[in-house]
Amino acid sequence: MSERSPAPGGLELVEALVNTLLDIETGADSLDTPENRARFGLTEDDLPAARELRESLRAALLAHAGHPPHRAVTPLGELLAAAPLVVTVDAADGAAGLAPACSAPGGEGSLTARVAAAVAQALVDGTWSRFKACEAPDCHWAYYDRSPAGRGRWCSMQVCGARAKMRRYRAKDS
Repeated sequence: MSERSPAPGGLELVEALVNTLLDIETGADSLDTPENRARFGLTEDDLPAARELRESLRAALLAHAGHPPHRAVTPLGELLAAAPLVVTVDAADGAAGLAPACSAPGGEGSLTARVAAAVAQALVDGTWSRFKACEAPDCHWAYYDRSPAGRGRWCSMQVCGARAKMRRYRAKDS
């Protein structure tokens, strides 16, 4: 739905996950297809946990925008606390970071661990608080707020923003 450029760094993964719920009202979910599950390294058995993580992320992003949770969810901190992360140190420059712990050589770690690493890096980079969910109750898509003042409200000004402004305009006439 959004014409915005993707969120920076690892937040692009988080944005893609949150935006797998294509339509809040109908429940259309791109994670229902094997191809889209494969994008996140998920199996059908992983879906309940992935959806719980997605909705907890959405609630946190709504909070960044000053809105209450869209529904009762497991707090994001509880879900991420179980994520296996490791501290990495680059031998060339000594830069340190957090990375998902991998159970298999060459693996990328669980989705929860990859999300936890992305959130941790966004905290360090100062980008986490600008990562929000659209305030439109029939949308709530994730977007990165690049507005100068950091007060963006909609994932798309042309769609969600225009609808909200039209509703306000029509309410004045009634």
